[in-house]
Amino acid sequence: MLIERPGSNEYAPFFAAYIALVPDGDVLSLLSAQVEETAALLAGLTETQARYRYAPNKWSVKDVVGHVADAERVFAYRALRFARNDRTPLAGFDENVFAAAANFDARPLAGIIEELRLVRRATMSLYRSFTPEMIARRGVSNEKELTVRALIYITAGHERHHVRMLQKKYLK
Repeated sequence: MLIERPGSNEYAPFFAAYIALVPDGDVLSLLSAQVEETAALLAGLTETQARYRYAPNKWSVKDVVGHVADAERVFAYRALRFARNDRTPLAGFDENVFAAAANFDARPLAGIIEELRLVRRATMSLYRSFTPEMIARRGVSNEKELTVRALIYITAGHERHHVRMLQKKYLK
């Protein structure tokens, strides 16, 4: 099923930058492929390189990869709730609190990458189960209205954003 790009009335302006990073075409195929592209990009890093921070108080490479997995879980949970027609407003999440509590630097990079792969497999199973009616449903998260369609695109764009940051600031 081809999922159309969400309209600007389907998400908060904050998410426009992520959605803009998603090329036209089949977003589900992109999601399937991009996790392996991310894994390949990071595969040759040593543990020392994976703990690199480009500035004080910035995340390490491991933190970035762990954050992508954590955020994807949150996006998929929101999509699940909205697709199931749950109209209960959902709270936002503080990615910096998550990252600080996760202790990603103590874990092997390969394990964090494998976790991202597993999260993506679960996300893909969920997103592929949605009917067109479910994809169009709306919900409220962090006091902003979103559609399931927007969350699917946000998932893809969020990873693309962080991969670009890794390439630009970490893997020079």
